[in-house]
Amino acid sequence: MDNTILEMRSITKTFPGVKALENVNLKVRKGEIHALVGENGAGKSTLMKVLSGVYPTGSYEGDIVYEGETRHFKVLKDSEEIGIVIIHQELALVPLLSIGENIFLGNENARNGVISWEETYNRTKQLLQKVGLRESPNTLVTDIGVGKQQLVEIAKALSKSVKLLILDEPTASLNEKDSDALLNLLIEFRNQGITSIIISHKLNEIRKVADQITVLRDGMTVKTLDCHADEISEDIIIKNMVGRDLADRYPPRSVPIGETIFEVKNWNAYHQHHRDRQVLHNINVTVRKGEVVGIAGLMGAGRTEFAMSVFGKSYGHKVSGEVFVDRKAVDVSTVRKAIDAGLAYVTEDRKQLGLVLNDTILHNTTLANLDGISNNSVIDDIKEMKVATDYRSKLRIRSHGIFQETVNLSGGNQQKVVLSKWLFSDPEILILDEPTRGIDVGAKYEIYTIINQLAADGKGVLMISSEMPELLGTCDRIYVMNEGRIVAELPKGEASQETIMRAIMRSGEKKQ
Repeated sequence: MDNTILEMRSITKTFPGVKALENVNLKVRKGEIHALVGENGAGKSTLMKVLSGVYPTGSYEGDIVYEGETRHFKVLKDSEEIGIVIIHQELALVPLLSIGENIFLGNENARNGVISWEETYNRTKQLLQKVGLRESPNTLVTDIGVGKQQLVEIAKALSKSVKLLILDEPTASLNEKDSDALLNLLIEFRNQGITSIIISHKLNEIRKVADQITVLRDGMTVKTLDCHADEISEDIIIKNMVGRDLADRYPPRSVPIGETIFEVKNWNAYHQHHRDRQVLHNINVTVRKGEVVGIAGLMGAGRTEFAMSVFGKSYGHKVSGEVFVDRKAVDVSTVRKAIDAGLAYVTEDRKQLGLVLNDTILHNTTLANLDGISNNSVIDDIKEMKVATDYRSKLRIRSHGIFQETVNLSGGNQQKVVLSKWLFSDPEILILDEPTRGIDVGAKYEIYTIINQLAADGKGVLMISSEMPELLGTCDRIYVMNEGRIVAELPKGEASQETIMRAIMRSGEKKQ
């Protein structure tokens, strides 16, 4: 008996100037966790948008066979009505509505146009219990963390009687503990007969939960691996993804480290909204020429708050302290002044804060340094196109040209555009906040190579990452943050996942 729940046959999807999918085939069995992997731009998210009806019937070629029937989805609601629910990487929750209101938004418990709030909150309690969330249904979504918001999205999917759950990079923004909880929940769903398709760049997570892995490369199906029958390793998956072996995840760097180029002294900041709450406490950090310095810590440690407050006081209230570049005190009280002082900040939130999504690669690349493409305050179009073309080539941005809107790029290529923007500003110090979040291993390697080149050019790099192996593989020195304080400073030779976690745990014990 065939236990296939979904088959996508010869799916081809074309956008202006680029073929995103070409004759892609995908077969998913009932009650399994099926992983979809590939480099950024391989077509994973596009394929799932075809499946869910985000890209409607008629906008692509090929067939979707679900539960034995050929299906035609004109809108997202068509797929949801038969049990296919997609959770996108960017969560679709309304921050100022309650958990209960979010779960049943568009699917209200109503009779004759009147919502039954009692039924809504009773059903919400049941759903939250299923996903292991103990919050009150009345809690506002803005008051819970990203990990819990993911669970609310899954509860929302369960409210629609989900049979096939699609998760696009569900752990990209989660710490290790929240990621494990979510993966264990998927395993529990599998035991209950719910089928899942998971897109992820975290290959260790894929190996932990997947029954089958389908690899896409350049919009085509490369291979489907059976995790229970085939030999599966990260190296095998990577080779199929990128078409080559990655002998070393982190390119070697041998750069002489020079004098101190960047120093932050006695840095303090208070919460932007809760103005009596101090979030940063007397932080002292140095970076030398040619040095890559990491900042490790758990979510909520204050790493991003520190980076944003230093970069033009983009975060915080009552921000105080001193910043030195090349041993000279500099004014970083505004973003413009921070850029003029030689700082650049690659935000962790590239979609909201890093890019103008509905604008082109061309304009995004030059946005932070318009003086560099202007004559007497008039933009030189030819010079601007040359700059954008050069960075597109240097950073290997996959697009059909510099006039493509960044919203249509994959996550990895969007990140490269953000890097292009700041590299063109020619900074002395580049602050990187989660520079490889949601990016495949091939693109990560390219970004590490760019970081190495910056170090070789004598720049200073300050890098925040939630992936400890990444910090250990790329950094010369690592600061450890916890609860808004620097709790340890570790040279490369002394840094390990164990020493970092030990520093975090000990600082928590001291505070108690």
